[in-house]
Amino acid sequence: MQIAVLLYDHFTALDAIGPFDTLGRLSGAEVVFVSERPGPVRTDNGSLALVADQGLDEVTRPDIVIVPGGPHPDVEMANPVVMDWLRTVDATTTWTTSVCTGSLLLASAGLLRGRRATSHWLYLDRLPKLGAEPTGERVVFDGKYVTAAGVSSGIDMGLTLLGRIAGDEFAQAVQLMTEYDPQPPYDAGSPEKAPAGIVAMLRGNNAPG
Repeated sequence: MQIAVLLYDHFTALDAIGPFDTLGRLSGAEVVFVSERPGPVRTDNGSLALVADQGLDEVTRPDIVIVPGGPHPDVEMANPVVMDWLRTVDATTTWTTSVCTGSLLLASAGLLRGRRATSHWLYLDRLPKLGAEPTGERVVFDGKYVTAAGVSSGIDMGLTLLGRIAGDEFAQAVQLMTEYDPQPPYDAGSPEKAPAGIVAMLRGNNAPG
């Protein structure tokens, strides 16, 4: 099984690493980080880079595609090379997935038309314009398409999909091995729970990740 993680300038690190560190534990899985050109790709804060092992033209039939998000999705939504690659590989994937604003890339490629999907809460209202039906759920399955909400939800998506592929017991073992047992210090992880002033501030900044 080949798992392709798409990288592009200013992607959000945890969007890619969360699913990588869960789905990448599948027995026999080959995880490849892929970008337009091989080499280091900088994250949204510029201080971290992941290395793309292969170019898009070298990865043509992955079983699973993971599309991370970032604070500037419009750049890749307007990138014909990335859009064409997503459409091409989607024709043969078993699962096509995204985290955060990565769903906007899938939707821009025409892959979520008429499907339920989620995204970062600041960007949910953009999905209908791209033909998708937005939902505030943390992880959404619609056929072979799996979308996750903002940033940290990529871990949930990876574990949930892991359960579908390898069974609940294996997914639970991975959850235990990674000690994924969230006990956040604040109950402010959604716009419904966070203080109104913080929600308004982030809406003004309009920047996930």
